[in-house]
Amino acid sequence: MSRIQKALENRLVRVRNNEQGFTLIELLVVVIIIGILAAIAIPVYINVQNNAKDSSVKSDLTNAKVAINAYYTNATPAALPTTLDKATLGKYGFTLSPGTTITYSGTDRTADGYCLVSPAGSDTAKKIYITAGGGATDALADTAKPSGC
Repeated sequence: MSRIQKALENRLVRVRNNEQGFTLIELLVVVIIIGILAAIAIPVYINVQNNAKDSSVKSDLTNAKVAINAYYTNATPAALPTTLDKATLGKYGFTLSPGTTITYSGTDRTADGYCLVSPAGSDTAKKIYITAGGGATDALADTAKPSGC
C-alpha cells in the first residue's frame, strides 16, 4: 500500500513541476477568434434592433389607421379626427409606443385618401407612411414618399 501511495506522490510532484500555462500565441489566437466572432455578431444584432424599432412604428401606424376608420364610422356627421392622440382615439383601441409620433401627411383628408406618417425608429431621417387604402411602407427618405402623402 505504501508503494502505491509513494508512486502517487511522485506522480503528483512531477505534475506540479511540469505544470505550464497557455503560451502567448495560444492566448492571441483565442483573442483573435473572439474578435472575429464579435465583428460578425454586433452588426447583425444592431440590424435586428433596427428592424424591431421599425416594426413597432409600423404597428403603431396600423393601429392608428384602424382607430381612425372606427372613429370615422362612429362620428356624426362622418369625419376624420383632427388630432391623433389617445384622448381622441383611445376608445377605439389606439395606443402609441413611447417615442413614436404620428401625424397626417399630405392635403387629402378624406376617409379614402388620408396618409399617416411617423419617423422611422431606426433612422429618424427616414419616415414610414401608411395610406387609407394601403399598408405601411418600409423606412423611406422624404423624397420617396407614396403618392398622396
